[in-house]
Amino acid sequence: MERLFKVFSISFFIFLSFGLLASTSANDSTGSSSKDTAELYNPVPDVMHHISDAHDWHFFTFRKGTADEWHFSIPLPVILITEGNLDVFLSSAFHHGHETVTKGDRVYSIDEHGHISEVSDKSILNFSITKNVASMLLAVLILFLILRKVAKSYRKNNGVPKGVQAFIEPLILFVRDDVAKPNIGHNYKKYLPYLLTLFFFILINNLLGLLPGAANVTGNIALTLVLSVFTMLITNFSGNKNYWGHIFNPLGSSMGWAAKAPLYLILLPIEVLGIFIKPVALMIRLFANMTAGHIVILSLLSLILMAQSGLGTGGAFGVAPVSVAFVLFMYLIELLVAFLQAYIFTLLTSLFIGLAIVEDH
Repeated sequence: MERLFKVFSISFFIFLSFGLLASTSANDSTGSSSKDTAELYNPVPDVMHHISDAHDWHFFTFRKGTADEWHFSIPLPVILITEGNLDVFLSSAFHHGHETVTKGDRVYSIDEHGHISEVSDKSILNFSITKNVASMLLAVLILFLILRKVAKSYRKNNGVPKGVQAFIEPLILFVRDDVAKPNIGHNYKKYLPYLLTLFFFILINNLLGLLPGAANVTGNIALTLVLSVFTMLITNFSGNKNYWGHIFNPLGSSMGWAAKAPLYLILLPIEVLGIFIKPVALMIRLFANMTAGHIVILSLLSLILMAQSGLGTGGAFGVAPVSVAFVLFMYLIELLVAFLQAYIFTLLTSLFIGLAIVEDH
């Protein structure tokens, strides 16, 4: 375990140093490190670029001089439907926003935020495979391969855990015995496939997002919105008469309608809004926690470049040890958060389902 930690630490420092060298500004490469001549590095554009979606999978950029730069990235398919016309091409055709793409009478451009538009303002339906979509598909493939291998191992070894199964089985049993059973009850098997899929899908995307150059998939509110909508639909379609009765008649039959009417003016809107507030809380919790971790790590790394642009190379070397130490600590915290957020999302989902199907005692 100690050797593994050392290998991880060395690899992390290599990636860190490589990223910092690749991100050094043109003024630094020409030897201008004076505080009076160098402009203070602004980390906001680079941080926002990292946590946002894109039409290519960008890893790093080499800069030489003031204009010469080389991008190492993987172009992704751009799929557009404009006035009934299907246009498919690679994002590299835009040359990082420096050129437009012409398809028949349609001319497409892309701005610095990655938004594609038609020059003559024609209506566009965008079905492109973006960085987040590509990473999500990769996570789905990994999830399928891992669980398929575990299923084969179960059949081959008569349930005796070996290899990958020995690592995955405790997680499966944890979701079944400590999440599904206590919160849902004896009907847990009906919902277990969804809960397991939810847990492993979020976990794999969280872990992939911690790799250098990876996409911030679970930090995209569109993804967390879809997962929350699935939970909301399953919860409400599973709800029994007691669940709906509590929403539309929260006071029961203990009071007369004349006495309950004023209270219902307050309680009914709250109960109905609660149907939507619970999935919204799920959506924001996962999105905010994963995005915040990426921002904190990148902000700590940016202190090195800010010190270099403001104080010179000596300032960068002075700040680097402290910055990297905090980044390594935050990175280990993010590993914990990756598991924790997958657990919390699955736990709350099972809790909502359990409350919707509980029988009246």
